[in-house]
Amino acid sequence: MVRRAGQPAFGHVADGSRITVRQVRSGIGFSARQKRTLKALGLGRIGRERIQPDNPAVRGMIAAVRHLVEVVEEAHGREDHKERTG
Repeated sequence: MVRRAGQPAFGHVADGSRITVRQVRSGIGFSARQKRTLKALGLGRIGRERIQPDNPAVRGMIAAVRHLVEVVEEAHGREDHKERTG
């Protein structure tokens, strides 16, 4: 696919939207693929939260493990959201 000048790349979030994802269930007993998805999201322990860019790739990963995670907060722009460490 050819991209024209001025067009954002696929999955690029122009407004800097962020999404906070929290793991609410363990990956034990689920497929290795789902465990790898949790790891790719930066999760791995119940209660851990990670801030991710709000783009189609991350939304797809969340959908793949929706029974293990929850979306805590959706922030638009960086000024109204402070980064958490965990």
